[in-house]
Amino acid sequence: MPTWGLIMTDDVAVADVDVDVDRALEAILMVADEPQGVVGLATAVGAPVTAVRQAIARLVADFDGVAGGVRRGFELREVGGGWRIYVRSDFDGIVSEFVQTQNPTRLSQAALETLAVIAYKQPISRGAIASIRAVNVDSVVRTLLGRGLVTELFTDSETGAVNYGTTELLLTQLGINSIDELPHISPLLADGAEGFDGDIR
Repeated sequence: MPTWGLIMTDDVAVADVDVDVDRALEAILMVADEPQGVVGLATAVGAPVTAVRQAIARLVADFDGVAGGVRRGFELREVGGGWRIYVRSDFDGIVSEFVQTQNPTRLSQAALETLAVIAYKQPISRGAIASIRAVNVDSVVRTLLGRGLVTELFTDSETGAVNYGTTELLLTQLGINSIDELPHISPLLADGAEGFDGDIR
C-alpha cells in the first residue's frame, strides 16, 4: 500500500506525490461502476482524505479544461455523496449511437434475464440484480444502458448505489404503452423463487 506524503519534505517531492494520487484516483474512477466516496477512495490509494479531496478538485478542473487545458469528453461528477466519471452531456448522442452500432442486434441470454429483473423489480440497484441472478451483472447492465433499454433513475443517498429502471425505448420495442402491461410471471415461477417475492405481475 502506498504511503503518500509520509516521507516527503521538499516541494518537488510533494508535487510528485500529488501527481501520483491524481493518477491513482483517475485509474480507479475510470473503472468504477458506482459513485465512490472520498473516504473509500482515500483507503484505496492509501492517501489522507484531505489529499484526496484536493486531488479530486484538480481532476475536475483538469477534465473541464480549466487554465487553458483541453476540455475532455468526460467529466468527474459528484452524485449521491460519491464521485464517478460520466460522459459529458454534449456527447451523449454520439456515444449512444456508437454503442448501439457496436453491439449485435440481439441481446444475449444474460442480458435478457437481467433486463427482465430490472423490468419487474424496478427501481433496483446493481447489487440487488446480482443477488437475484447470483452472478456479476456489471458488464450486462452497461450493455443495457448503452442500448438505451435501461436508465439510471436515482442514487440512494445512504448507500450510494445507483438504481435502474426501464426506458420508453423498451416499451416501444415491446409494443406496449406501460410497464404495467408486462405479462404476469408469477404462474411461471417455481414456488418460493428467490428474489421475486412480493408484488409480481
